[in-house]
Amino acid sequence: MAWAFALEHNRGMDDQRFLRAAIDEARQGLAEGGIPIGSVLVLDGEIVGRGHNRRVQRGSPILHAEMDAFENAGRLKAREYARCTLYSTLSPCDMCSGASLLYKIPRIVVGENQTFQGPEAMVRSRGVELVIVQDPECIALMEEFIRARPELWNEDIGE
Repeated sequence: MAWAFALEHNRGMDDQRFLRAAIDEARQGLAEGGIPIGSVLVLDGEIVGRGHNRRVQRGSPILHAEMDAFENAGRLKAREYARCTLYSTLSPCDMCSGASLLYKIPRIVVGENQTFQGPEAMVRSRGVELVIVQDPECIALMEEFIRARPELWNEDIGE
């Protein structure tokens, strides 16, 4: 029983470390004049892809943080995606959730879903372990951004 606690404790520590890397990506996106959402893709305990929302910076309709992390990870084999965890500072939207399902990512750790909630029930219904952290820093980043740039936020979520 002690080993189960130790494994869960280590997973929690890893989750904190990798969510911190996603928050760093979100802050980088904000510093570039973009939307403060960050993501990392982790394979076997190592970050293989980092990204942040670059829709503004690149004039892209689809370059959300998760899509940027997938892009920066490059092509992985199906068996590698099946061992990944995706970390995102914000609940993934329909598009990013769809990409995660397409590549059969088994676990997604979300910094917060108070300011925006993607199709979480659908993702869970497909067997994905979805961990919602409600990290105060992730919440504050989005709340401040939405208050300061509501028009840009509404564009990003398709409103």
